[in-house]
Amino acid sequence: MGHPMATGTAEPDTITVRVPLVFRKRSGRKTVTAPHGPPTSIPADPDGEGALVRALARAFRWRSLIETGVHATVADLAAAEGVNPSYASRMLRLAFLAPDIVEMILDRRPPTGITLHGLMRPFPVAWEQQRSNLSETAE
Repeated sequence: MGHPMATGTAEPDTITVRVPLVFRKRSGRKTVTAPHGPPTSIPADPDGEGALVRALARAFRWRSLIETGVHATVADLAAAEGVNPSYASRMLRLAFLAPDIVEMILDRRPPTGITLHGLMRPFPVAWEQQRSNLSETAE
């Protein structure tokens, strides 16, 4: 005999649990309200720093996939990841940022003026020029 909470024609060892949840948006934040508990907020990322960190992680993972031969070309990588080859190329550039710039982004203290949108545009390969461009942007 199945569990008293089991419903439908599920297998005897399957239990279906229903928890009433309400999703609301308050002050630009999404909240989940569960029964007998306070709302749980999903933290906001107003500066987009989380997006920068995720983009860096993706760029370094993709770079590794190409360097280790998992994918032979950017086009192969893009097809496997389900993205446009142009987008994949722009993202891969992030794996060539100066180490100190990468560290600042990962520490959630990106240089002034750095945004993911801005990093999608071409930037110099030479690390010293990258730093120089950043100081010009901050002025």
